[in-house]
Amino acid sequence: MKLKHIEHIGIAVKDINESIKFYEDILGLKCYAIEEVADQKVKTAFFKLGDTKIELLESTDPEGPIGKFIEKKGEGVHHIAYAVEGIESALAVLEDKGIRLIDQKPRKGAEGLDIAFLHPKSTHGVLSELCEKK
Repeated sequence: MKLKHIEHIGIAVKDINESIKFYEDILGLKCYAIEEVADQKVKTAFFKLGDTKIELLESTDPEGPIGKFIEKKGEGVHHIAYAVEGIESALAVLEDKGIRLIDQKPRKGAEGLDIAFLHPKSTHGVLSELCEKK
């Protein structure tokens, strides 16, 4: 498995528009994309900082994963995503090493990436995402 870099850090927020103001007005970053990923019940906003992106995640359904996360833990860091080469083989290697997979196969995520999540019980409490640009 070859990790290339941290692709993005996902941050769960209650109000994406208010959060965008903080990142733009206070931190001086520029939101370059807003996208809804319907099957994940989430609206996303992206900022670029060097080679890494910050992804804001607002739930579009209280029963979606981000809605449940915010209800349980509040706003904050939701996951760290790693860019990989060969996401399917990376998942197979991780599963062989005993890592619990949330996604057995990649699925489509924001920005057209193939994504797959690793269960935080196998990654020392950090929800981890693998991403591959096809």
